[in-house]
Amino acid sequence: MRVLMLKQKIMVAVALSLTAGCEIQPTGPGDAADRRGNVPETVIAMAAPDQDVATARLVPEDGCYWYEHSGPVETTLVPLRTPNGNRICTPRET
Repeated sequence: MRVLMLKQKIMVAVALSLTAGCEIQPTGPGDAADRRGNVPETVIAMAAPDQDVATARLVPEDGCYWYEHSGPVETTLVPLRTPNGNRICTPRET
């Protein structure tokens, strides 16, 4: 019986130590999370109301601005849109 309890304690300790370092870390100064809130005034003027432009950021992968929407369960990134519903993006080079 003691051996079984000891094995369980060891398994719990191993599981906790393996998951302790599982937080996602920023990759550096160019990370999108570091640019939060750094939105030009022209973009803020284009944005529809009821969007949190204070949390907006430019995502380099698609060249569009996204903001954090805090829902009842989780916070997710949502595209920043104009009052007409168009996404706000930087001009693409051809």
